[in-house]
Amino acid sequence: MRNDRVFTIKDMLDRPVFDRARLAAGKAGLSRQVGWVHVLEITNVSPFVSPHDLILSTGLWLQSAEGREEYLLQLIRSEAAGLCVEFGTSIYSIPEQLIELADRHQFPLIVFEQPVRFVEITQDIHSLLINHQHQLLKSLESYSRKLQQLTLQSTDMSAVMNLLHNYAAKPVVYISSMEPGSFVPDLPPESEQAIYTWYEQEVEHLDLNDSDIELWFHLDEDNVLLCHPVVCFGQVFSAVGMLVHPTAPVEYLKLLLDYTAKAAATLTLRSQFLEEKMVRNQNELIQDLMNGNIHQEEQAQTRMGLRLLVKGQYWFAGGVMEIEHQWKGTGRERMEANHQDILVLLRSLLKKNNLTSLIMLKNNQVYLCCAKEEINLSTRDQLLRALEGIVGDVTRFASRNLKQVAIRVGFGKLRSRLTEMHDSLQEAYQVIEVSRTVDQMEHVHFYERMGIYQMLKALPQSFLQPFVNDHLGVLIEHDRAYHLRLVVTLDAYLRSFGSKRDAAARLFIHRQTLYNRLEKLEELLGSDFMEQGRRICLEMALLAHAMIEDEQLHHR
Repeated sequence: MRNDRVFTIKDMLDRPVFDRARLAAGKAGLSRQVGWVHVLEITNVSPFVSPHDLILSTGLWLQSAEGREEYLLQLIRSEAAGLCVEFGTSIYSIPEQLIELADRHQFPLIVFEQPVRFVEITQDIHSLLINHQHQLLKSLESYSRKLQQLTLQSTDMSAVMNLLHNYAAKPVVYISSMEPGSFVPDLPPESEQAIYTWYEQEVEHLDLNDSDIELWFHLDEDNVLLCHPVVCFGQVFSAVGMLVHPTAPVEYLKLLLDYTAKAAATLTLRSQFLEEKMVRNQNELIQDLMNGNIHQEEQAQTRMGLRLLVKGQYWFAGGVMEIEHQWKGTGRERMEANHQDILVLLRSLLKKNNLTSLIMLKNNQVYLCCAKEEINLSTRDQLLRALEGIVGDVTRFASRNLKQVAIRVGFGKLRSRLTEMHDSLQEAYQVIEVSRTVDQMEHVHFYERMGIYQMLKALPQSFLQPFVNDHLGVLIEHDRAYHLRLVVTLDAYLRSFGSKRDAAARLFIHRQTLYNRLEKLEELLGSDFMEQGRRICLEMALLAHAMIEDEQLHHR
């Protein structure tokens, strides 16, 4: 038997020990797999039968008309391979209704016209199955050894795919988000395109923590793509697969794919770690951009490796990623290992999203600059969505896999000039500071989405604190003296657009309590505090007051 084949009823009937046997029913089930052979003479067989078991019997269960069909149905429901019955010991024929039942379910029913030694049958079939299993394991061991040699020699996936093709004897496929795919041998263009489309829609964006997963794609009625994703850091970066017939046995092939996917993951990680050693030029460029040392836009774009555009422009995004180690017991080596894992994942995700990028790690901060050529009016939004997805993937990886590591990310405004990256990085710092100190801004990563906090962060403390005191000082002092929570009440009342019912519900207080506090607010602020001009000043002062208090609390 070939490694990718299984032992079937048809193979079994060709064995010498079955020379005196005949197929009485279930001819359509000759391709059923035989995994083991049992001798069973009891009537309640379900608990003792596994899929692909071949059952040998002298037919004691046939002596009584009651329960005959149920016995056969138990075997069928248990997905047994078939049933062999010996004539001459207990019975001499099989009822027609059982033959019809077996035919209807394509369940092989084999009879020996005279007594046989069941032990000879079990020894013969078991030795064949065990030998086949041994050959399969030897083949897998050989494949694993050659695969390891290949991955040690180079990072070339095409050599790996050729080796897989030789062992599987099937068309094999490698699809990647980061590099050109490979088909061995080449498939018709429409088939290759269909596989790429399926991969992009169904596989590429799977959120995985477990690489032991298999996927199926029905290419046409004669070909199914058995696919295994290549997973690194819980992300799918590529996939390996092979085309098989829909009815073909795949146990051996699935093991080959599993080995190959793990090798591909190793190559992906190694190539990304090698890139980490080639970042000196990127670090110099980012440092020059941060310090404003480059004044010529063409020079900056050329150093980043971008082609100079005759028409159109690039969109540039500058950002900062802070890696917070919240566990005091984290040693320096563990920190550096965490940083490297995050860098490798970040580079891979940027490459997966086709973003040209510069990355520099300094202490626990990653400085990032991304570029995307403007293709249409939606390019800018596409870049923002891609960055948001990358931030989500990195933060999920950190929360799931790194011990007490938090990620904070900020991006400045998108700009059309790389030489303005210094301004983007300054804005990115503001985004991180606001996300750290203002609860409702915790998940905001872009300066453009900071809203009023853009202005509040731009104002110096020497202006902001007096502004707060001018508009809220009387309430703050009253709260310190009498603990009536007037500042919180004003905030809830304004957020509820003057609805007393909603404000009371937001504060979890009785309506009458709110009325008493509102009377005190009117007494201290004046009766016009809900008019537009006063209301806007009060709302800004409340935001500024909360931001200042959060910052002071954070720096204690």
